[in-house]
Amino acid sequence: MPDPSGRLRVLLADDHVVVRQGLKLVIEGQKDMIVVSEAGDGATAIQHAQELKPDVVIMDISMPGMNGLVATRTLKRVLPQCVIVTLTRHADDAYLQELMRAGASAYILKQSSPAELITAIRTCAAGGQYLDSALTARVTAGFLGRDGRKVTQSGGTPSDRESEVLRLIAAGYSNKEIATRLTLSVKTVEAHKANAMRKLGLNGRIDIVKYAILQGWLKDD
Repeated sequence: MPDPSGRLRVLLADDHVVVRQGLKLVIEGQKDMIVVSEAGDGATAIQHAQELKPDVVIMDISMPGMNGLVATRTLKRVLPQCVIVTLTRHADDAYLQELMRAGASAYILKQSSPAELITAIRTCAAGGQYLDSALTARVTAGFLGRDGRKVTQSGGTPSDRESEVLRLIAAGYSNKEIATRLTLSVKTVEAHKANAMRKLGLNGRIDIVKYAILQGWLKDD
């Protein structure tokens, strides 16, 4: 339901009450915005979004139960018009790529100024996309070579087998153990791992573990 005064209606999804209170103060300090609901986990955020149909959802990534990535994917499926602004402490490329791929319109770091978030909300509500200024240079550099020419990146989505290999690596299995479990050769496991990492832009085991947490394969303790 649109706000009678024409203000942007915002839903906050973050598992920390103090963070939500701070965000509410910042957002409601704007004449053109109002917080219509708060949620402490992804499932509640989806429920409230379906009931209230806010203009913008501010979505944290690390929440108990259903995390922000899964909630974003689900919301974009059930409410395609929903505008989602990811607000997170994670500056990793793997998180950024997955959230934007899931349908988020903006990716903002909690370390940034409140003005950055407000700009992102207004930009996305108007139909645009927004990337935190702290990430812009790095992301742009990923697409440009040193001479300024665009570099072609493979990208793509890992196959089911490649994802399975990543999941087992994140769980702590060695290449040899994975080969035995999946009835593959060690060289094939290494090839699946390399292909998946190239597609996702991952650089090592730490990135694989972070990606696994984001996908809900592991618990982010």
